[in-house]
Amino acid sequence: IPAYQNAAGLEECLRALEGAGAHEIIVADDGSTDGTAAVPERFGAKVIRLDRNSGAGAARNRGAREATGDVLLFVDSDVVVAPDTVARVTRLLEERPDVAAVFGSYDAAPRAPGLVSQFRNLLHHFVHQQGEREASTFWAGCGAVRREVFEQSGGFDTGDYTRAIEDIELGYRLRAAGHRILLDKDLEVTHLKRWTLTSFLRTDVLYRAVPWSRLIVNRRLALDHLNLKPAHRASVALSLVLAASLALSPFAPQLLVV
Repeated sequence: IPAYQNAAGLEECLRALEGAGAHEIIVADDGSTDGTAAVPERFGAKVIRLDRNSGAGAARNRGAREATGDVLLFVDSDVVVAPDTVARVTRLLEERPDVAAVFGSYDAAPRAPGLVSQFRNLLHHFVHQQGEREASTFWAGCGAVRREVFEQSGGFDTGDYTRAIEDIELGYRLRAAGHRILLDKDLEVTHLKRWTLTSFLRTDVLYRAVPWSRLIVNRRLALDHLNLKPAHRASVALSLVLAASLALSPFAPQLLVV
């Protein structure tokens, strides 16, 4: 669990993992100053403190190096797992030796109130529930990967993508190496994060759209997964047409028809 300035959310996250029967819980505190690092001790979890805030990718890598299990289950500190999450991941990877990694989605009952928070969390749920089960990316909000595969891949990126789409980038590398990744739509967790319109736009544009677009262009990746499906790309194009039509409508009222 990478954690930064989230003592309250981490406590609920750990309580759920404890109830789900996690074999070993490791929290990588990413330079917090709000007491986050003291929370794991109350649950008997191991805590590792990074000297400075280095990003979720670096924190996950640090925690993974301390893990002893054959499977690494990554969970964000603002996520509450279901009682069967650990057992479900374990069973799937035991029954499917051909699968290297598996991830789930947020559920349809986000905790944070408000239109923006509800929309942003439900959007993630919708996209993952509509995604292909044979995934080409990875999600570390609640995602597991075999330790051997993770180590062979070099772990999460700690350069250009460690504060943005480090899990997506890892998924691309795993697939490029010939590994299978599954999207388990029944592996659902609750998201606690409260969004504002500013944080929503900043995250989706600066920390997702921009680096993801750069990754696609630089590595010439196919657009066949999650929110890059043809229908989703068409919705973006239509949104741009809508914005342009509204902006020009004072000069050409007929554009309101568009």
